Amino acid sequence: MTLWIVFIAIIIFALVLDLGVFNRSPHEVTAKEAAIWTGVWVTIAVLFSGVIYKAFQEGWIDNPTHLTPTNAVIKFVTGYLIELSLSVDNIFIIALIFSSFSIPKKYQHEVLFYGVLGAVIFRAVMIIFGVALINKFSWIIYVFGVFLIFTAIKMLVTHDKPQNPRDSKIFKWIKKVYPVTRSVYNDRFFIKKKGIKFATPLFVALIIVELTDIFFAIDSIPAILAITTDPFIVFSSNILAVMGLRSMFFLIAGMLNKFQYINYSLIVILAFVGVKMLLHHHVEIPDWLSLGVIAVSLACGMLASKFLAPKNEHSTP
Repeated sequence: MTLWIVFIAIIIFALVLDLGVFNRSPHEVTAKEAAIWTGVWVTIAVLFSGVIYKAFQEGWIDNPTHLTPTNAVIKFVTGYLIELSLSVDNIFIIALIFSSFSIPKKYQHEVLFYGVLGAVIFRAVMIIFGVALINKFSWIIYVFGVFLIFTAIKMLVTHDKPQNPRDSKIFKWIKKVYPVTRSVYNDRFFIKKKGIKFATPLFVALIIVELTDIFFAIDSIPAILAITTDPFIVFSSNILAVMGLRSMFFLIAGMLNKFQYINYSLIVILAFVGVKMLLHHHVEIPDWLSLGVIAVSLACGMLASKFLAPKNEHSTP
């Protein structure tokens, strides 16, 4: 329990430090700044794998699944890579949302900050219920497996047909609740005009980003639960990946057209994890093999994007 409290306290401290100190005033995040913070969060995740090893070695945390320290680290890294890889697809959607609502770059970080805050809370709830469901109803793992395979097939069929956020039902619903201004008013989410309260595009973008993350969490949480049902490994790997999402967004948002084949990597990962869930009670797939499939899939997607993409392609999302 102590490790849980310390980890959550560190995450809260990092969020407060982020918005209260480093990003107190809205500003455009440069590629250099994004690269530094991406490196910081990846380094923290790597170092935290050492904490995972020590925690399972010394018994600092409950170990209901009886993991060895080495297996715990492999499962943590695998879960982290799954969430990180699925976040790449999330970045495509976030870029489309910001572009559709003409959100200035200097205000995008604030939207992502509150988006991550909501993601941390919602994913914690999903992980608690997901682990509880699997522990109480072992057959639920088959439901998760079928769902992930279905998601992979759906992604294969529709990945090149992104929907304009302005055409979404979410946007239409928000407009029914609040009238929406055409332009952004600094970093304000609401304004008043002639006594009438208006939502700004900043608020609309935030709501759609939050709901988009929920949809992605519905995929990523079952995927990580296929690797391990240890609550602390699932939670810590997921949250550390989400915390690095903002800086990663600003690092690669301008290069999204260079990752044309990364979606196929995500499809392979989701399909593999889905199959692993379906075979869970019949075939034991080694942890090192799961980690290898995920790493090789990502590497192949990046290499294909670099060497197979048309050289004259300059379109952006």
